Amino acid sequence: MVVFDGVCNLCNRYVRFVIQRDPPALFRFAPLQSPGGARLLERHGFAPENVDTFVLIKGGRVYERSDAALEIARHLHGPWRLLRFVRIVPRWLRDRAYDIVARNRYRWFGKLDECVVPGPKDRDRFLD
Repeated sequence: MVVFDGVCNLCNRYVRFVIQRDPPALFRFAPLQSPGGARLLERHGFAPENVDTFVLIKGGRVYERSDAALEIARHLHGPWRLLRFVRIVPRWLRDRAYDIVARNRYRWFGKLDECVVPGPKDRDRFLD
């Protein structure tokens, strides 16, 4: 389950990107603003109102920030799988770059007034 910022344009584009490259539908999604997304975050030790990253919950493990992005990329079709080699870059450096983008995501990519409603084709991949 990928818990993401449902009002962030960048985050929504990323979710669409993943859906297009995940034909076996390995990943499901929940906006952190939704009741289900908030419950998932709380269950795994996050305060939903303080989350400024997206979180991947997979096989009982929790990934966040650059680790979440790289774990997702590892399962995508196409050349995106090669991004797993970015793990050789120290996590502190990867997360620093991630944090810069996360802090500026609304300014650089915009913010929606409310969460995007998935289309009928993808609705079953979303919680709530």
